[in-house]
Amino acid sequence: MARIKPIILLDRDGVINKDSDAYVKSVDEWQPISGSIKSIAALSKAGFQIFVVTNQSGIARGYYDEATLQAMHNKMKNLVEAEGGVISGIEYCPHGPDDNCQCRKPKSGMIEAIETQLGLSFQEHPAIMVGDSLRDLLAGAARGCSPVLVLTGKGRETQYKKIDIPFDVYTDLAAFTIATLHKFS
Repeated sequence: MARIKPIILLDRDGVINKDSDAYVKSVDEWQPISGSIKSIAALSKAGFQIFVVTNQSGIARGYYDEATLQAMHNKMKNLVEAEGGVISGIEYCPHGPDDNCQCRKPKSGMIEAIETQLGLSFQEHPAIMVGDSLRDLLAGAARGCSPVLVLTGKGRETQYKKIDIPFDVYTDLAAFTIATLHKFS
């Protein structure tokens, strides 16, 4: 009997593309982590729905605008599509850390928006939140997603923080993908 495939939610900076403490501010600065694009495409081709869930406070800080963010996301989607995959949707929070919005991770507003879009609850339908920071893991866990930490981006620092929820750890998105494809084949 085939298992229900979980919805896969991916943080962006540090999971899919190289992160920068100075922010990724342009299409040229948006550079994929080795293996990440092929990983997303492989998951997509295997029947997993992939969503990107990303804090983008660089907009609130004035480092780039929403048109630039859209261009970065178009680059990401086009690279995945060139490998035969598809990203089902992208949710982003344009707010700063002091804006007290409901979408900025570790709050779960972006994940709730995906649940609404799909007409389901991750409390009942399996979902996995893959991130490189504590706030990614907490946002996913708050909505019933299985949290996964990758050691790219800020992941190596994050793994040593006190985290009160169980989570799996993978070297990178490619290692997570191999394990997931094997588990749900």
